[in-house]
Order: sequence, then structure tokens, then C-alpha cells
Amino acid sequence: MQYSDFKGERLSKLGFGAMRLPLLADGYTIDEPRLAGMLDYAMSHGINYYDTAYPYHDGLSETVLCRLLKKYPRSSYFLADKYPGHQLNDTYNPAGVFEHQLRKCGVDYFDFYLMHNVYENSIEVYLDPAWGIMDYFVEQRRLGRIRHLGFSAHGGLDTLRRFLDSPWGEQVEFCQIQLNYVDWTLQHAAEKCRLLAGRGLPVWVMEPVRGGRLAALDDAARFRLQTLRPDASAASWAFRWLQTVTPDVKVVLSGMSSLEQMQDNVQTFADDVPLSSQELSELERVAASLCDMVPCTACRYCCDSCSQGLDIPAMMAALNDLRVDASFTAPMYVESLPEDKRPSACLGCGACAAMCPQQIDIPSMMEELVRRLDAMPKWSDICRIRNEIARKQAGDGYRVSPSGSAAPTQP
Repeated sequence: MQYSDFKGERLSKLGFGAMRLPLLADGYTIDEPRLAGMLDYAMSHGINYYDTAYPYHDGLSETVLCRLLKKYPRSSYFLADKYPGHQLNDTYNPAGVFEHQLRKCGVDYFDFYLMHNVYENSIEVYLDPAWGIMDYFVEQRRLGRIRHLGFSAHGGLDTLRRFLDSPWGEQVEFCQIQLNYVDWTLQHAAEKCRLLAGRGLPVWVMEPVRGGRLAALDDAARFRLQTLRPDASAASWAFRWLQTVTPDVKVVLSGMSSLEQMQDNVQTFADDVPLSSQELSELERVAASLCDMVPCTACRYCCDSCSQGLDIPAMMAALNDLRVDASFTAPMYVESLPEDKRPSACLGCGACAAMCPQQIDIPSMMEELVRRLDAMPKWSDICRIRNEIARKQAGDGYRVSPSGSAAPTQP
């Protein structure tokens, strides 16, 4: 296993992300015997970083993962958890959630603690002094109940910069971003890495195989890659790409759902074998083949002619994101916009298309984006359901705040 040094901590470069744990046939219940076997393998092969979060597996990830980790000495692994400020509520209760998390995980402290998913809507929650989120978690770090404080981000580059320019920027120690060979350009991850490097913040990687999409390539793409590395899995190419282009990465989180996936990933992280220039070029062609990308160059000529004032390049980027797979990055962004600035506000007049140097049929692309978004669950509905689940799980001497956050009852 390869390791990274972070402030004197020796972190395995491969981290176990607990968002996609193995399930029983019902598709809901975590398969604890299989997970226990995976944890045994992980610990015996040097994985020492375990990442969970309040909403993962409808709130059960923290409980099940940490119950099975109890067989190992607490000092033998690093546990990361997150504050769910990205789940849109009427009120926020950082103390209640944090105490509930400690209770669920059966621990006295978290090695790493993150503000979960800073994006265009949730940044307002994290920056609002009324909720006292920053002050509370900085104090928990001072008390030793959090050893290292960071944040994860699915937001755009401007949102990331705004967060780093806020008082939070002086307190966070690392940043977790979606990073893979598709999102290097699609979600401007290259620019995000440069921004973080300029602030002296190391990178934690999430979605290195984009929810499994980069591990399930079509036959043509697999053939091209196997010609160059016959014994390498599709997933290993994504990890080797990270080893090649991102020197500031400390931990790569993989949401492994089976022992076979873990064995393959552990084998990949046994050594550092960067990709050659020829292999990088081939991987770029594979990335381009994953979807029929809208060839928007973000010149913004279209925006000058839009009577609705829509950010058309941002909409084209959202459509490209959804053409790769149905991730929630695009819906979260679109729902953060005022109603009159969403793709549904497009009049279909065609003035934008007349100005487009790439000759993109922008009204048709807007219609496609609306159709794709309408076919997906709304992020606000997901937050509502998760909050209801949190209320039901709070129990055991806990009351629930109006936000759905569990808080200790008064004696």
C-alpha cells in the first residue's frame, strides 16, 4: 500500500468510502458479513482511512461501518465523517448532529471532519453566522474531538473560491473534490486543483471512477486500453491517471461494494506506475467517447443575445455532465438558481444559436436538459426524505430540531 504524509499522519492513499456498501438482495439492507470480510481485507492490506457521512445509506453507514470497525484498535485507523449542511433545511443544529454522530459511531473523536458538499446553495448555510457552524466545529477541533477539519465540494470554481476567501478558508486543512479523467475538464477539476494548491491545501479525491462509470467502459474503450496494458482493469486506469497528473492528492476514496473491487484497487495502489504520454492521450480519447459532448467553448456570445439572461455555457456544462451519467451535481446546481434563470425559462427564440460560433442548436439542448432534469428526483425532495429518516432514527433520549438534526434532550 502506498501512503501519504499529512501533518505527521501516515494515510493510506486508497481510502474506503462508505457510500456504496454491499447490500442484501432487497437493495437496501447493508450486507454486514460481506462488509466485515471487506474490512478484514482492507485492514490487513494497509487501508487505514475510512470515510462515512450522516446521510449515507439513509443514515445507516455510520452505525454499521463503525460497529464493524470496533474489532480493531481505535488508533489503527482514521475515521472521517461530515456535517450535512448541504441538506437544505429551515434551521441547522451543528451541535445536535455532531453529538448524534459520535453516538452512532461509538467514538470520542473523529480524525477528519468535513463540511459536506459546499455548492451554490449550501455555501450560504456554511457562511451564515446565525448557525454558528464554523465557530462550533473550530471549537470541537480545539477540544480534540476533531483532529483535522476540512470540506468537500461539488460546487463550481467560483463557489470554491468564495468559500476559501471566507473566514472558513483560514480554518480548513484539506479539500475533497470530485476528480477523475472526465471531470478534469468537464467539471473544471484542473482549475480547482490549481486553486487549492495556491492556497496550500492538499486534495482528497472522491468519485475517482465517477460512481462506477469509468470502471464499466464499453467494449471498444476497453479494447483500446487493454492493448496498452493487457492486465490492467478499467478502474485501475482511473487511479493510475490520478497518480500521474495530481501530485497534491493525499487520499483517493473509492466506494467499494465488493471484495473483488477492493482486491483490484489494493493491487493498483501497491505501487506507483504512472501513465505514459501515449497512455494519457488514449485515455483522453476514451473520455471523449463516453458521451456526445456539446462542443461549447464558453465564449459567452450567446449570453449577450439571451433576453432571459440565462447562463447558457453553465447549462451546456450541466447537460454534458448528465450525458456522462445521472449524477446529482447538475440538478443541485440548477436548483440553486432562481426559477427565471433555470433552463426551463428558455423561450426557444434561437437568438443565442444565431450567435454561436460552434453552431450549437442551443434551444434543443435546453429542451434536452429540461427533459433529463425532469426525469430525475429533485434534490429538495431527497433532502426532505433524508430529514424524515433522521427524525425517525434520532430516538434513544434525543429530540429533533426543526431541521431534522438530532439533539440531546435536556436533563
